Amino acid sequence: IILITFSHGLFLFVYDHDTFTPDDKMGDAEFDIKPFLEVVKMNLEGLPDGTIITKVKPNRQNCIAEESAIIWKDGKVTQNMFLRLRNVESGEIELQLQWIDVPSSPSSQAA
Repeated sequence: IILITFSHGLFLFVYDHDTFTPDDKMGDAEFDIKPFLEVVKMNLEGLPDGTIITKVKPNRQNCIAEESAIIWKDGKVTQNMFLRLRNVESGEIELQLQWIDVPSSPSSQAA
């Protein structure tokens, strides 16, 4: 996922993988990525590894199944979460978000 600006939630659509037939939709989920992006903007250098920066609680605007901590781990902002799938009888998906800065390409710096 490449993010430039994000003012809405992040939507995930989960499909099974069928070899000989079309893939079936298994459900969908949504969560607000803004708390994660706000932490990314902070200057966290020098914090001890494993420091919890903030926690995101489940609510009606997201599909987070349980409280999710945004932490400083190995010099990166990381968030583990379980999302409850919608539009399906039952199911959850486990995600790990990790921010990786991608330096500008040499050609974009020359412009």
